[in-house]
Amino acid sequence: MPGKKNLRMKAARAAAGLSQTDLAEAVGVTRQTIGLIEAGGYNPTLNLCVAICKTLHVTLNDLFWEDDGDVNTNPFFF
Repeated sequence: MPGKKNLRMKAARAAAGLSQTDLAEAVGVTRQTIGLIEAGGYNPTLNLCVAICKTLHVTLNDLFWEDDGDVNTNPFFF
């Protein structure tokens, strides 16, 4: 089942002036992989997420953290 579109990643990539191909080459994947991540059809590994964030000069939270508003911020809550 496909996930939600990652419009934040698409916007950050566009703001950096990079095409899907440019970003893909910079992080060592195919353009199709970047397209699938942005479309919500692929769940990237943590290593790939970090590489994308470093290339786009943003944080993991900026691109991949979903803020539901229901998140308990208590560090001792499991």
